[in-house]
Amino acid sequence: MGKIAFGVALPAVTGIAEFARQAEELGFDFLACGEHVMFHGPVTNTFVALSVAAGVTQRIRLLSSVVLLPLYPAALVAKMGAVLDVASGGRYHLGVGIGGEFPKEFEACGVPVNQRGARTNEALEVIHKLWTEQNVVFEGRFTKLSGVTIDPPPIQKPRPPIWVAGRKEPAMKRAARYADGWLPYMYTPQQLQQSVETIARFRREYGKDMSTFTPGLFIFTTVHANGDEARRMAAERLGRQYAQDFSTLVNKYALAGTPEECRKRLQEYIDAGARMVILPSACRPEYLQENMRLLVQEVLPAFRES
Repeated sequence: MGKIAFGVALPAVTGIAEFARQAEELGFDFLACGEHVMFHGPVTNTFVALSVAAGVTQRIRLLSSVVLLPLYPAALVAKMGAVLDVASGGRYHLGVGIGGEFPKEFEACGVPVNQRGARTNEALEVIHKLWTEQNVVFEGRFTKLSGVTIDPPPIQKPRPPIWVAGRKEPAMKRAARYADGWLPYMYTPQQLQQSVETIARFRREYGKDMSTFTPGLFIFTTVHANGDEARRMAAERLGRQYAQDFSTLVNKYALAGTPEECRKRLQEYIDAGARMVILPSACRPEYLQENMRLLVQEVLPAFRES
């Protein structure tokens, strides 16, 4: 089966340094952080938060989960990603998504929401060039470059890994063409397996195989000795975060239950192809430490190589 990489996500806009150090001490492979310009509550920026985390850690990889790529000029993301890779000693991973679930942030940034897919595809092409070439010349629909070099370049060669997030076929095609990994969310094991098969088909069309591609998963997690209490906590937290009712969705899309239930469900995702799993906590703030403890001590050891 090979080694499965596991990560956690920053749970709040404050306490970043402390949580990052704890995640590294607990042995997680990744620390992830998403972003919005505005959302249903306080939300951070992935580049700023991961920069704080980079300064207090040495080993844990830093994953944007995700950059809302169409809201930025492509060259700006290439610059910030390169600087963060250098500042972290070569630990940065760029995860991207197209957003769209909160149209006001597109309006605020002056970006038509119906252009988000096309802008993202072009930006990924531009970022790859800026991370791997000098004096880049590019003439696109949204980006024009006439001899641009990012200096310093990223430490990782040929470039930092790129992950594409999403749920639907256009995102799978984007992942197959431009990325090194797939990071879906709100997914069942069946959906994950089908998406991996679809990406493999697209990669064959692009003349690539899956040997250098990593299927991943981003799944909200609550572990509790009482499985019903875990599911209640997850539904409450996700319902508030996404401003919708999650009471009937938790069993389908979250990892919530007793340690045994969580191990069983996580195994289903791994059997479906997941080789990197980000496990953001979906619980009350006062339960966060216990949730992390149960995850590390009673769920993940079953999946760590001896």
